[in-house]
Amino acid sequence: MSKAPTHHDDEDAPRRKRRGTSVMAWVLLAMIVGGFGGFGVQTFGGGQSAIGTVGDQEITVNDYARGIQQQVSALSQQFGVPMTVEQVRAFGLDRQVLSGLVSRAALDNEAGRIGLSVGDAVVAAELAGNNSFHGVSGSFDRETYRQTLKMNNMSEADYEAAIRADVARSLLQGAVSGGLVTPDALTGAIFDWAAEKRGFTLLRLTEADLATPLPEATEADLQAWYDAHLADYTRPEAKRIQYVSLLPADLAPTIEITEDAVKAAYDARKDQYSVPEKRLVERLVFGSDDEAKAAMARIEGGETFESLVAERNLTLEDIDLGDVTKADLGEAGDAVFALTGPGVVGPLPSSLGPALFRMNAILAAQETTLDEARAALTEELRLDAARREISARMEEIDDLLAGGATLEDLAKEEGLKLSSTDYAPGAADNDPITQSAAFRKEAEALGEGDFPAAIGLEDGGIVAMQLIETVPPAPRPLADVKEQVTAAFRADALAKALSARAVEWKTAIESGTAMGALGIAERTAAVDRQTSIEGAPADLLTAVFQMEPGALRVIEAGDYVAVVRLDQVIAADPETEDGKALRETIAINAARALSQDLFSIYSNAIGAEAGIQLDQAVIDSVNAQLGN
Repeated sequence: MSKAPTHHDDEDAPRRKRRGTSVMAWVLLAMIVGGFGGFGVQTFGGGQSAIGTVGDQEITVNDYARGIQQQVSALSQQFGVPMTVEQVRAFGLDRQVLSGLVSRAALDNEAGRIGLSVGDAVVAAELAGNNSFHGVSGSFDRETYRQTLKMNNMSEADYEAAIRADVARSLLQGAVSGGLVTPDALTGAIFDWAAEKRGFTLLRLTEADLATPLPEATEADLQAWYDAHLADYTRPEAKRIQYVSLLPADLAPTIEITEDAVKAAYDARKDQYSVPEKRLVERLVFGSDDEAKAAMARIEGGETFESLVAERNLTLEDIDLGDVTKADLGEAGDAVFALTGPGVVGPLPSSLGPALFRMNAILAAQETTLDEARAALTEELRLDAARREISARMEEIDDLLAGGATLEDLAKEEGLKLSSTDYAPGAADNDPITQSAAFRKEAEALGEGDFPAAIGLEDGGIVAMQLIETVPPAPRPLADVKEQVTAAFRADALAKALSARAVEWKTAIESGTAMGALGIAERTAAVDRQTSIEGAPADLLTAVFQMEPGALRVIEAGDYVAVVRLDQVIAADPETEDGKALRETIAINAARALSQDLFSIYSNAIGAEAGIQLDQAVIDSVNAQLGN
């Protein structure tokens, strides 16, 4: 798509991480990306050096810019696509960056106020322990240290000052929040809540449980539903796009493939078409032949293979070899492949020592003849040839467009296919070609007056497009969405009918009818709050842990409707091994959370006491420059 010259959004590319609470980690990363230049090279904020102060400590413009760039990089990695500064700010991450910088400045200011610092010996120890500054001898090398800092546009004095600040902040944080112990009462309350278990009986309803079948929806029913939910059937604003395409699937049928080419392709993939017999095998290795023989004797005496695996503190996944050929098993291959059905053989030699082998299934050999593979191979070769032909024409088509050829010209004179589509991002009824990410990216960037340019698609095709007009939102005709309307109407009617039937059943159970007399009652003996009940919504366990023993409740979540009865409440037991481990974990995590909260309160307090001054105009200026 040809446009007027535009700038490139450099901030969309992954950025180097800023120097945060771990200077060591920053330098290690700096070494990796040092070739791209040092931090702090660009000037932000219209010549201003700071976005604000906390007491006597400045919050520099470049620190804020680095923090935003780091968030752009992190978010891009998380989503797998380049993100923009605007998107980072939409997530509120700019405020998170600013909050972190204010907190850091508050700590630096307080450390300075109380005279907290570290001596040269501490700095020297930090430098000596950083592998990034080691030379070929494996120890600290001053020249390596100097060159690394120079490469990142940083002086030794600045870096060593940063080390002192980092260590001072760590000391201050440790003094404020280190050594906190979770009160027993808090640990106990959380443990009692988390480790409590409950048993219940569930009676789920299906359409078969209705007293009368659901009536078929009438045309009037569908029209009323459609009118009441018109927004659900309204197509969003779309771009009406005219485009020409040259796709491998369109070109392939015109390409002739010789029999020699098909046979050559078949021969090149002989391994795919001639698969030897395989077996699904597990291997349990022992330290000696005597141990393996004793284990085999126990199996022959009636013990299970699984019990031997568990006895070794292993799982079946640990010993699974997957599907293997006879050759894969080496000396054990003949014995394993002599089995005609599932079974255990051994002891047999293996690369890890004497072992027992359990064969679980036989995968028969597969042979695909040339005649059987011919059609698929021919189609694949045609598509491959089509892609090469299209690739060879890419530059020619782009040159024609640059020379003023219209889409109609390309369709008429170059054999491209002329089409149009109304494209709306995310719309379910977009044309199939919009499944291409390249097509969607071009379509979403397409603006009024843009000239078409040839772009490549993932399947090897070529497309060129132009915007005809913007199509406003419009309801899809009922006839076009009748299937969806019918399904939605019926789902709603079924949910209401099941809900009413569940209330009837609940009343009957309260009056003395046994749950099993109404349907299949599923009893769950004991589960905790973290249990996942297959096929059930989260609302089920939420309700179970709110009920009193013997109580009944109707659970409704979409098409899931059930009657549940709480049978028992099993109090948490702190004396079991699992209970002790859980209580210890709760105490550790709660102490960590309390420490973080206490330190946050402390840093906010010292910041407020020192005085926080932020220049919003400079912050806005930096954001604007980063967004360009």
